[in-house]
Amino acid sequence: MFAKLRTPRNPVLKFGAMLSALWLAACTPGSEGGSGPRLSSGQAVPVALLVPGGSGATGDETLAKSLRQAAELAISDLDGVKIDLRVYNTGGSPAQAAEAATKAVDAGAKIILGPVFAEAANAAGLAVANRGVSVLSFSNNTDIAGGNVFVLGPTFPNTANRLVSYAAAQGKRRILVVNDQTTAGEIGARAITAAISRSGASNAGQISYPFSQQDVTNVAPQIAAQVRSGNVDALFLTADTAGALPLLAQLLPQQGVDPAQTKFIGLTRWDIPPATLALPGLQGGWFALPDPNLNTRFKARYQTAFGAAPHPIAGLAYDGIAAIGALVKSGRSDALSRAALTQPAGFVGVNGIFRLRSDGSNERGLAVAEIRNNQVVVIDPAPRSFGGAGF
Repeated sequence: MFAKLRTPRNPVLKFGAMLSALWLAACTPGSEGGSGPRLSSGQAVPVALLVPGGSGATGDETLAKSLRQAAELAISDLDGVKIDLRVYNTGGSPAQAAEAATKAVDAGAKIILGPVFAEAANAAGLAVANRGVSVLSFSNNTDIAGGNVFVLGPTFPNTANRLVSYAAAQGKRRILVVNDQTTAGEIGARAITAAISRSGASNAGQISYPFSQQDVTNVAPQIAAQVRSGNVDALFLTADTAGALPLLAQLLPQQGVDPAQTKFIGLTRWDIPPATLALPGLQGGWFALPDPNLNTRFKARYQTAFGAAPHPIAGLAYDGIAAIGALVKSGRSDALSRAALTQPAGFVGVNGIFRLRSDGSNERGLAVAEIRNNQVVVIDPAPRSFGGAGF
């Protein structure tokens, strides 16, 4: 464990105008404080950062380093708020995560950022559930959300709500759900189905397939037949770029599904890796992504500060510190209570606006993008406040 008060690495590298945006939706907590740690005015706030270091896996070590550096970058950008960042390795293990969380709270931590993996985050939350300390995990698994555990990662329900709402507004109301028979695929399908029921769109059915190349090949004619029935405006796919998406993008047009007539919509990012953008079947397709302007600035800032690109989820550590800083800046002794963390105005981070919900999940302002000529084109910008367009 490392305990150190972080100071700005290089003040001239501040975001400038972007940083003013970070405080745009700063703390407006309700009058009820709820249970939570008490903060002492003027003192540095101890924040525990739980990262997957110590496992011996190269990927975990790289991720741990990137999360720590992103948190340090956020601390250097805070104005008038002192954070005592204490970093704990969890080894990617639930047992070690629980031990680290307990040790952190015993040492005075007022809030916990991380861990990354769902089981570790759940274990950390359970370990300190009776201590009045919240856990802002980097997971996107809403199954672990609730009680003192929040998830900061982008969730399927949030993405599905954004895309289904936009599709319905564009006249693409008859949506066929296509999912792989994996844990992620089933969770994603449920999120899409729920979003359809809330949006005024129509559920044109659901087709699922076992996760294998042969099964994807076999299901393509079935999907095409459903489209030819005339009751489908859009296909909402849970497949990702590392799985069935490239094959579906090839087979469905071959089966007569015209993407120009039947809109392809993706629950996952279609721009990672960039080579996916060249797939002919995905031209004209829609997917959601964080505010590209803010995200691009963060990546450039991180690259300048540390000489390397950030890990894809490193921005979550920055967002967590930004939210904590905004709340602490209020000067309230109950600034990190549940009531404060879930205040409706939300926060602005390097991925755009976000807010924590009382059920432990989150809402993020997402942009809708379309693939045109192998390029990403934002066709509906990310909202800049809750209650605006996109919400």
